[in-house]
Amino acid sequence: MTPSEFTAFFHEQRASAILRTELTDAVAPAMEAAIRAGFRICEFTLTIPGVFDHIAAFAKRDGIVVGAGTVLTVEDARQAVQAGARFLVSPVVDERVIDEATRLGVAMMPGTHTPTEMLRAHRAGAALQKLFPAPGIGPAYVKACLGPMPFLRIVPTSGVDASNAAAYLAAGAFAIGFVAPLFDAGELAAGRFDRIEQRGRDLLAACASA
Repeated sequence: MTPSEFTAFFHEQRASAILRTELTDAVAPAMEAAIRAGFRICEFTLTIPGVFDHIAAFAKRDGIVVGAGTVLTVEDARQAVQAGARFLVSPVVDERVIDEATRLGVAMMPGTHTPTEMLRAHRAGAALQKLFPAPGIGPAYVKACLGPMPFLRIVPTSGVDASNAAAYLAAGAFAIGFVAPLFDAGELAAGRFDRIEQRGRDLLAACASA
């Protein structure tokens, strides 16, 4: 999958499942629950124990696109892509990592917060601009940034839940990334993957209502 193909697929799907946990035994069943709910774009953060094994396992599945989050170095990018990641996400803008993603032939989504950072990421070659963390005014901020720069592809990944996902998309967000609103820490610890699946269905329904 090329970066442009991933970008089109992400826009079509409208949302990704982003898993961050230290609970090794919860990783696979939690992402399985998200997939049962309907998610087709799955991001594993590099803070997860044994993350490259999980990326490799899920990357073999048909109809699922797997990526890596919290990519902070060129070596992180290389290891993730070698494991099977087809997109990379970072909490910050680092041109060296963006350049490496381009060289590796995968989509890059660096973390941005201000319009200046968004434009910097865009000009560096990042196909998508992660909004992190999402500001208090939320959807209005996305709309304001897109006013003078409609070419941006802004993807909020924090501060977004079932109550405001539709508003973010209506404001022009390219897609949404769900972390804690999907993978609740208490439910992960309790092994309540059925609840995670239901959360996923609710979140996707909220996106579909936009």
